[in-house]
Amino acid sequence: MRRRDFLPLAAATAMAWNPALGDVNALRVGFIHPGPRRENQSLLYAFRDALLVSGWTDGTNIAILDRWAEERIEWLPGIVRELIGSGVSVLVTAGTAATLAAKRAGAMIPIVLVGVDDPVAIGAVASLMQPRGNITGLALTSTELIAKRLQLLQELVPGLHRIAVIVRSDPGLEQKLQNIRGNAERIGIEVLMLEANTGRALEFAFMRLRGERCEAVYVASGPLGPAKRATIISLAAEARLPVIYSFRVFPVDGGLMSFAADYDDLFRRAAGFVDKILEGADPAELPVEEPRKFDLTVNLKTARALGLTIPPSILARADEVIE
Repeated sequence: MRRRDFLPLAAATAMAWNPALGDVNALRVGFIHPGPRRENQSLLYAFRDALLVSGWTDGTNIAILDRWAEERIEWLPGIVRELIGSGVSVLVTAGTAATLAAKRAGAMIPIVLVGVDDPVAIGAVASLMQPRGNITGLALTSTELIAKRLQLLQELVPGLHRIAVIVRSDPGLEQKLQNIRGNAERIGIEVLMLEANTGRALEFAFMRLRGERCEAVYVASGPLGPAKRATIISLAAEARLPVIYSFRVFPVDGGLMSFAADYDDLFRRAAGFVDKILEGADPAELPVEEPRKFDLTVNLKTARALGLTIPPSILARADEVIE
């Protein structure tokens, strides 16, 4: 008998002996997302549905305790403490901030990270193949993502010579910049790196990149939050420059184009990690995996406003075209 098949019987037996345990689930899985529930709930649904396929039913043999920081990163340590205190067996952490908050809490319960740019660079794991601790999961580390974004800019701007890369000072920033610069240099693109952590810094960044005659912009950080997203999209419109983003939410909100990992797919695959861990696997022995599915989203309305013609080669490959 597999453990998941045994759990409902064990829970029922415990309730028979102690009725007060009737509302206590045998296993609890903590799910932490730094963003708003409204914008990201599909990720929880993808995760839950994939667990169901593996035999784990929320509210029956497991309970998924989902927590949302609503863009308030300072809430994350408290959320982590609350979930650990509730007796979760596994934590699923979306993004770098949530993962680091879980790691810094010091508890040794298994952690499945999802969508972290570079888990090695931020110190979450020793290596992708051998995590060597209580953390494993799904990274965004992928030279394919970076190379593809640069290629898309080249298709959009024939003869592209110089781009600006806008980042914020997230953990692992230095490695990210090295990866972008290395990929750009290999295809003959000069890069101006601009670090911008505030709305005011974004304004200065766009002033500088225009003065430096950059022909396109690569926003390597995100999703940033609604206010900063709106600022970047507005500044790009004023500069009349093509911009590629790392998250689909940007073109949905009015940005030009994104090429990003399919986050629903990442969270479906995260359920596989949780399944293995609940069945007894050691996270230290589960290699961190890279994205496999990617989405290209193009906002044609924004392209028209910028006076840009999206090449048919890009439109033919787009997973989503916003009119």
